[in-house]
Amino acid sequence: MKNKIKLFSILSLFLFVLPLMAQDIYFPPRGDWEKKEASTYNLNFSEAVKFAENNEYSESRDLRQAILKGFQSEPYHEILGPTKRRGGPAGIILKDGYIVAEWGDTERVDMTFSVTKSFLSTTALLALQQNLITDVNDKVGEYLWDDTFEGPHNSKITWKHLLQQNSDWSGELWGSYDWADRPPSDQNIDEWRGRELHEPGTYFKYNDVRVNVLAYSLLNVFRKPLPKILKEEIMDPIDASTKWRWFGYDNSWTTIDGLKIQSVSGGGHSGGGMFINTKDMARFGLLFMNNGNWNGHELISAELIKETVQPSTPNPNYGYMWWLNADGPRQWENINANIFYAAGFGGNFIIVDQKNNLVIVTRWLEPSKVEDFMQILYKNI
Repeated sequence: MKNKIKLFSILSLFLFVLPLMAQDIYFPPRGDWEKKEASTYNLNFSEAVKFAENNEYSESRDLRQAILKGFQSEPYHEILGPTKRRGGPAGIILKDGYIVAEWGDTERVDMTFSVTKSFLSTTALLALQQNLITDVNDKVGEYLWDDTFEGPHNSKITWKHLLQQNSDWSGELWGSYDWADRPPSDQNIDEWRGRELHEPGTYFKYNDVRVNVLAYSLLNVFRKPLPKILKEEIMDPIDASTKWRWFGYDNSWTTIDGLKIQSVSGGGHSGGGMFINTKDMARFGLLFMNNGNWNGHELISAELIKETVQPSTPNPNYGYMWWLNADGPRQWENINANIFYAAGFGGNFIIVDQKNNLVIVTRWLEPSKVEDFMQILYKNI
């Protein structure tokens, strides 16, 4: 009897301590964020911060000009959505949820370009979680009413293909053609336009038109604006500010249930996309660092987070619109291979390190310098 009582006491203590252990991560309330000195964790990020401040993205702070220059090789490229003049270098480093380093104006709202893709893929996870999409391997055309996925090639495309950017979807959306988005520099545009399509799932191609096809498809599944879905299911629960905005293009409107709804873009290279401050980006990263759980509330299942960061077959460094530091051509040397990150034009990054409970957000860092920045940052980790 005594042994049973002792066992019961130990079990009760374990069940009591386990929830406390799960609360080791700090979750900042809206409008406030507790800071700790990096030295509390025997860390020093001063050199990395200085490096980020001294290696600002080299193109114009007038992002309209930077966009037009950056994508001038694309035929028929034009600005279709809003743009905004950017600020200077900014960033935050979180350890266990606490701010341990901060630089620049972290409250300033700026464009974030292809970091938007990771927000977009999150809405897809919500559709899966709510069973609006039964399986990621379902064909997308089965969920849409129009001819977006008609034809012998497009009809094969699944949600997974769109999320991993290996669908090779062919067509036109909002006046933009898939073949005009980031065409190969060594190929005549007429040859590229008439190319033989790759089997879906076999060939990775970074392509915003196809990303926007995903956004349009998800809009048709939810039958509500994706920014509204993201706000209600993710951004409000993580106590994000009221400052962020998610735009589409001037012409990316459709009618659903008698209402005109804008289909948002998954990037900003034609304008639009996510406009957000550094702190809200850090909150989003913290949610993923903690496997979709915010202060005891599961917003995204851990299983879906795990699925999101699995390497795709044609690109081992890409999951569901998150870049992976796995073995592959894009891996950062001598950095934790389990790190995953969102990356956008102009040097915008949300970097998640679940092993060390770190989230790193850096903005307007010269993109070619991000690996050097990470090498410096991880010297004493």
